[in-house]
Amino acid sequence: MFYFAIDILGTIAFAISGVVVAMEKKLDLFGVFIIAFVTAVGGGTLRDILIGATPVVWLTQPVYLFTILGTVLLGIVFIDQLKYLRTSLFLFDTIGIGLYTMVGIEKGLVADLSPMMCVALGTITASFGGVIRDILCNEIPVIFRKEIYATACIVGGSSYFLLMLTPIDSAYAYLAAIVVIILIRLLAVRFHISLPNIYRRTMTGK
Repeated sequence: MFYFAIDILGTIAFAISGVVVAMEKKLDLFGVFIIAFVTAVGGGTLRDILIGATPVVWLTQPVYLFTILGTVLLGIVFIDQLKYLRTSLFLFDTIGIGLYTMVGIEKGLVADLSPMMCVALGTITASFGGVIRDILCNEIPVIFRKEIYATACIVGGSSYFLLMLTPIDSAYAYLAAIVVIILIRLLAVRFHISLPNIYRRTMTGK
C-alpha cells in the first residue's frame, strides 16, 4: 500500500506538470490530456516493457487512467493559480522525479535486478515521461540539457542502497532517497549548479 501510494502521488505530480506545459502551448482538451498522460506514464511504460512486465501497469489498473483524468480536470480548473505560481511546473516535476525514481527501483528489485540496474531503471522511470512530453511539445528535453536532472535520480537512487547497508528501516531509507533526489534538484537550480559545458572550450577556440 505504501509503494502504491507513492506511485499514485508521482502520477499526479507528473500529470500536473504535463497539464501546465500543454496549456502553455495552448493545446485543446484532448491535447492537454495526452501530454499529461504521456508525462505521467511514459517512463513507467518503458520500464515495464524493459523488464517484461506486460501488459503495462496502467492497462491492468484503471486507477492510473482515472487519476490522470481527474488531475487534468482539476489542473484546467485551477490553471490560473498554477500559472501564478511560476515555479509550479518545476516543483511538480521535481517531486515527480523523486517519487518515480524510487518506484522504478522498487520494480527493479522485484524483478531481481542488480542495484546498478535498479538505479538505471528508476532513472528511466523518472525521466522519460518528461522526455516524451518535451518532444511532443517541441522542446529539447531537460534531461539532455546541462541541468542536474537524471544525475539527481542516480545519486538519490544510489543513496537508497547505501542506506540499506545500515540498520535503518527500509521504508525510512525509501523516503530519505526521495528527499535526497528532490533536494539535489532544488539546490542545483537554486545555486545554478550544472554539469560542465563541453562546448565552452570549442567555442572559445573559434
